[in-house]
Amino acid sequence: MPPSLPNGVPLAAYLGLSAILFALGAAGFLIRKNLITVFMCIELMLNAVNLSFVAFSYHLKQVDGHLFSFFVMVVAAAEAAVGLAIILTVFKNRSTLLVDEVDSLKL
Repeated sequence: MPPSLPNGVPLAAYLGLSAILFALGAAGFLIRKNLITVFMCIELMLNAVNLSFVAFSYHLKQVDGHLFSFFVMVVAAAEAAVGLAIILTVFKNRSTLLVDEVDSLKL
C-alpha cells in the first residue's frame, strides 16, 4: 500500500483537486473579459501548481516541492504587485477593464 497524506487522503485526490483548480483557472483565463477576473484566474492556476508541488513533496518525503512552492509564491506576489499596478494604470487611462477594449498600447 503506497503512503498516504494526512487523514488517509490519497495522493490522487490532491492531484485531482489540483487538476480541477488548474482547469477552472485556465477556462476563466480564456473565457473571461474582465482584467481583474483574468488576473484572479492566473493566481488560481499558480495555487493549483503549488498544491501539486506540496502533495508530491509530502508523498515523496522530500523538501523540494515545498521549496518550489515557496518560489512560486514569491513570483505570484511580484506578479500581483506589478499586475495590479498595470491594471490600475489601464483603468485610469481608458476607464475600462475589458480585455477587448485594451488590445493595443496606443492611447
